[in-house]
This record gives sequence, structure tokens and C-alpha cells, in this order.
Amino acid sequence: MLTFALEYREAIDIICADKNMEICDYELSEKEWELAQQLCDVLKILKDTTLFFSRSTPNLATVIPAMDMIDRKLTTDSITRTYEPAIRASLGLAKKTLNCYYSMTDWSEVYRIAMVLHPRHKLSYFKEAQW
Repeated sequence: MLTFALEYREAIDIICADKNMEICDYELSEKEWELAQQLCDVLKILKDTTLFFSRSTPNLATVIPAMDMIDRKLTTDSITRTYEPAIRASLGLAKKTLNCYYSMTDWSEVYRIAMVLHPRHKLSYFKEAQW
């Protein structure tokens, strides 16, 4: 929805500016459009991950690496000064939520077993991640 709004910004601005439509109060400022773009940018990794795990062949061995990738991205983006403070704060909250779910993988040995048995990962992933 956000991507759609950004793609059709010009049309949305025209419609919101039309006084006959009586929706001028909903017209976004330039700052709000910038926030929408930044939000779209930082949410992309979550969308991509969701689509990845929604495909026909997801597997358990990719869960922890995907969570690590998201964690790194959230960490990097949360300290990037190009993002507005509101976006950076929301990334900090997203990272906190992710870490809550990440810690749940410790309750089950299945994730680690799946990675060790996976031909691509074996023990190398854990060594590289310094576990």
C-alpha cells in the first residue's frame, strides 16, 4: 500500500488538492512524503523476508540467517543519520521485537540441528557468527 502511494504520489496530490473532493485535510506535506519514502525503504527487508518464507520451498535452516540479516540491517539503519529520528526510533523498537523472537529460537534445538544438517551451513555458520 505504501509503495503504491509513493508510485502514485502525483495523482494522490492532485486528488487531495481538489477542493470539490473535500479531502484537503488529508494532503501530505513534503516532510510526510519523505517519511513515507524512508519508511518504505526500511520496511523493504521485512517485505522481502516475508516473500522469501512464503514461497513454496522455505526451510528451517534459513530462519536464523534471515533473522541475523534483518538484525544487521535494523542496526545499521537505526544509526544512519539520513533517516529521520522517528524512523530510527521505530527501527530500534523493531530490533527489540526481533530480538524477542530471536531468543525464542534458543528454546528449541530444532533450528540449530536443521542448520548443522543443512549441506550449505553445517558448523560454518556458527563459527562465522561466533556462537
